[in-house]
Amino acid sequence: MDLFDNHHIWHPYAKIPNDTAAHLVKSADGVYLHLSTGERVIDGMSAWWSAIHGYNHRVLNQAIQIQLNKMAHVMFGGLTHKPAIDLAKTLVKITPENLSKVFFSDSGSISVEVALKIALQYWHNKNQPNKHKFVTLRGGYHGDSFGAMSVCDPENGFHHLFSTVLPQHFFVKSPAMVGMDESLADLRLTLQQNTNSIAAMILEPVVQGAGGMRFYNPAYLTQAKILCEQYNVLFIVDEIATGFGRTGKLFACSHVGVQADILCLGKALTGGYMTLAATLTNDEISTTVGTLMHGPTFMANPLACAVANASIELLLHSSWVDNIMRIEKFFQTQLTSLINHKKVADVRILGAIAVIEMKDDIALTTVQQNLIKQGVWLRPYGKLLYTTPPFVISDAQLLRLTQAIKIAID
Repeated sequence: MDLFDNHHIWHPYAKIPNDTAAHLVKSADGVYLHLSTGERVIDGMSAWWSAIHGYNHRVLNQAIQIQLNKMAHVMFGGLTHKPAIDLAKTLVKITPENLSKVFFSDSGSISVEVALKIALQYWHNKNQPNKHKFVTLRGGYHGDSFGAMSVCDPENGFHHLFSTVLPQHFFVKSPAMVGMDESLADLRLTLQQNTNSIAAMILEPVVQGAGGMRFYNPAYLTQAKILCEQYNVLFIVDEIATGFGRTGKLFACSHVGVQADILCLGKALTGGYMTLAATLTNDEISTTVGTLMHGPTFMANPLACAVANASIELLLHSSWVDNIMRIEKFFQTQLTSLINHKKVADVRILGAIAVIEMKDDIALTTVQQNLIKQGVWLRPYGKLLYTTPPFVISDAQLLRLTQAIKIAID
């Protein structure tokens, strides 16, 4: 623990001083974090879903160093550069074929803000400014900026403090892995009754992240898109957490081949090296929107674009599908039986994601210290103990990770 840090620096969802002091990291390599107290721990969180290739990767380091010798940053207003052009070409190539226009921003939350603004400008320019509301799933999470907060679950504890000042949107029942008729009926009724005021639906495909780590039937995406088309509502897919292989497909919407009208990307886009996000849309929407009223200072940062290009190439030229299936099978073998544990309410596994939902809230400090003693770093919250490890994690490291989870639960 660093005393200055604990008494002067705000950490995510924490106060000053923090009840649970932050652990000082000296360095990181592969799947390991090296703490100042001497422990070497497996990062079972991949730096919040993003470090898919692990840390201190030679190829990614080199990409940044080469770009650094050319230029670290340049404004994107009136200027452009090859790393951004190359990255946009790649994103257009690997995302659903209808998406052909790319807007770069500097974080996942802002990519959501941009998506919402695109939808609003689209309907304004089609002389339907009354279409300014959004519909989304309960249990969702889309970021911490104001627009993004307004489409997060209003009751999950993250943003309820701001409920009186946030725009009010429509929240519909979330589907489950088995059975989605009730949730689709709720969506249909909401769209039917409010089609003249709803600009777009926004959702996380298949996996709802920080709002509760829930998984649902991918077939819901197909039916939801059909309903949105029927009621003249745009379809925004938030793949910030699920993109770049995490669920076993390059993008989670690919489980059923759904084409979003607007797509948000972030987190693993740069392999966890730098903050960068992208919002993609189609020709018709971009033509209707025209001049998009948004422009972050560090939009399309050359260093971030360069390492994103290297990260995506590294991913696509690896056996990433086999790796994700290996991790999923390992989780199923090692963790599924925890459903029988008296303290466990549910176990959910998909791709390189494993979630253990406890019956009671987790004692964060106690559990985290226990995990560190076992050589593992995880960040539980509420009743959820979950892991999203780097794709390069070995079977031996996976075993260490799953055994530590079992011991922590006991």
